[in-house]
Amino acid sequence: MEEVIKLPDTNEKPSTKKRTLVLKYDPEKEEIKRRKNVKTLKVLGQKDPSVKQLEDLVFGAEDELVERLVEDGQSGTQLDDDTDHHDSGESEGESEAHLQVPSSSKPAWEDEDDEIEEEVDMTHRYRRNLMKGDKEMTMTKQKLQKRMKEQFQKSMGGTPSWAETKVKKKKNKRKVEKDDNDEEDEDDEDDDLLRKTGNFVSSSASLPAGILEMKKCSHANCDRTSTKRLTTVQFHPSAQVIMTAGHDRSISLFQVDGKTNPKIQSINLERFPVHKAQFTADGEKVVATSMKNKMFYLYDMMEGRVVPVHSVRGLNEPRVKDFYVAPQGETLLLTGNNGYLHVMTLKTREVVRSMKINGKVAGVAFSHDGSKIFTNSEEGEVYVWDMRSSRCVNRFADDGCVRGISIAASRNGQYLACGSESGVVNMYSQDACLNSDNPKPLKALMNLLTSATSLSFNPSSEILAIASRVTDDALRLVHLPSLTVFSNFPIFKRKIIFRTTCFDFSPNSGFFSLANNNGGAPLFRLLHYKDF
Repeated sequence: MEEVIKLPDTNEKPSTKKRTLVLKYDPEKEEIKRRKNVKTLKVLGQKDPSVKQLEDLVFGAEDELVERLVEDGQSGTQLDDDTDHHDSGESEGESEAHLQVPSSSKPAWEDEDDEIEEEVDMTHRYRRNLMKGDKEMTMTKQKLQKRMKEQFQKSMGGTPSWAETKVKKKKNKRKVEKDDNDEEDEDDEDDDLLRKTGNFVSSSASLPAGILEMKKCSHANCDRTSTKRLTTVQFHPSAQVIMTAGHDRSISLFQVDGKTNPKIQSINLERFPVHKAQFTADGEKVVATSMKNKMFYLYDMMEGRVVPVHSVRGLNEPRVKDFYVAPQGETLLLTGNNGYLHVMTLKTREVVRSMKINGKVAGVAFSHDGSKIFTNSEEGEVYVWDMRSSRCVNRFADDGCVRGISIAASRNGQYLACGSESGVVNMYSQDACLNSDNPKPLKALMNLLTSATSLSFNPSSEILAIASRVTDDALRLVHLPSLTVFSNFPIFKRKIIFRTTCFDFSPNSGFFSLANNNGGAPLFRLLHYKDF
């Protein structure tokens, strides 16, 4: 309260009235004043008088409060009044009037089930899924709770993030980031792979021997599985497309992505079980032949037209069965009876020249530039022909061969492989086959127990695939130039290869596929090669 005395003005005349005392109350000034007083008391370590008065009214004086608490402490109550003593300014020695703490205390609540390990019947229908064997007919509650916790964590994909320690969180975070990066890298690698096509040799580092890194993909024809035996599987020379054909009288084209491999188109040929189908060198047409027909089909992919070819001018053969596409130009090499080889042009559909060997033709292979033709006979002899002049430039006997079955030439012009009925595959140098009358094989591969009916080199000439259609899973991949078989192919949990009819590599060896007698075309991703 502020006392204000009103004095009369000196200039005025003295008043006859009595002096008046006027008291004025300002709430704002009073509040500021009170706060200043409280702040000063805190600095001095003293309490606000109003607060001190309120404590005395409620609890009594400090001495009385301590005496009452000491009396109640005999019943087991605890109180640590060090803070009160320090706040009141008492010394540390005077503050030892606090209560004594009991040496031991009992828990507030006890569960009888913690002491008694009660057995729970696990045969109940709500607990059967928690059993791991017939021996767990009963289980303690503690073990059951642990089992339920493990099952819950498994169903949630592991321990929840809020229940993990910091160290475990960091480890799991690193692991997830690593897995995500690996998956992203693999997806990016596959995407980059499928962006690149072309008929050229891979420029990647040399392929290591021993283990072939590969990944099994969905079947190449999973969008339209054949009901009968497949006789052909071939990759398009310049596009991400693969073709299958077989005894179900159809030719199908699929887009290769390694995951779903969607079907592009399927062509049905009435009463025409396909014995062999091949892309032409430019990839614009497909040639298909059957077992007992002289007629064959040409499918023009650019125009979407199927053209039956009923006869070929200059061809005197009862049927057209086996043929081979020349690496350059629209030229086919047709095999006939009695060892004949006929060169036919697709443009005029006529035979321009013919060649003949002794015995029956077992297999034909073109050199990388198409200038030479390698032919082996069932009698075990190998003939080398000049494509332009149709003249035999060399002839030699396949070492140890009783009956020839197949032949293949590498695209780099280095190797020539000859397969026999006994399953032995002889590897030759092409230079020796061209210049020597009695070349010796670099190595005799004896990994097949039945006839080697199919041979094929990959585009980079680092892998030779050999197979037999006589038995299941008779397929091997040979590493070049070590001439050793990859030990991890084929090794699968279940049979997927079956009897292999033929196989093919993609233009840059990124994929490998085969046709089997079960109507499927298993597809494999060769991880060493980065291009399609």
